[in-house]
Amino acid sequence: MCINTLKVNSAKKRFGCFLLIALFCSLWRPAIASEEALVYVAKTSGCGCCIAWIEHLERSGLTVKSQNMVMGSLMQFKLQSGISAELASCHTARVGGYTIEGHVPEREIRRLLTEKPEVVGLAVPGMPLGSPGMDQGPDREAYDVLLIRADGLTEVYATYPLAD
Repeated sequence: MCINTLKVNSAKKRFGCFLLIALFCSLWRPAIASEEALVYVAKTSGCGCCIAWIEHLERSGLTVKSQNMVMGSLMQFKLQSGISAELASCHTARVGGYTIEGHVPEREIRRLLTEKPEVVGLAVPGMPLGSPGMDQGPDREAYDVLLIRADGLTEVYATYPLAD
């Protein structure tokens, strides 16, 4: 009788420890995920394509906080974030320690956050038709998502072909 009671108590303790660990992990992990997924967007007020890009990110499950800036302040923020004039677009974002310039698709942002390369971030220079936030139907210009290295040089991270 004593042995059975000890076995039951031991099993209850193990199960209790398991529940405690599971609870801790469920509370701890979402905090990390939400911190990585918080996208801070700097933009000018009233920019429709910036708002559409933010909605693209939110539909994919990312949490976005945006701030309207006057153009001079936005350009200064871009330069401080490692974005040269050649890479510039209408908005600049920061997520997970990276800079995201322009209409970068959500899947490339998630890929960057998963791979965690030692780079400045990603850019889609200009405002290519058909990129997220610039989608006007089925047509799409070909465009590249560029990886911005710490030395300021870029390389193609992803290519989106022409679609008509």
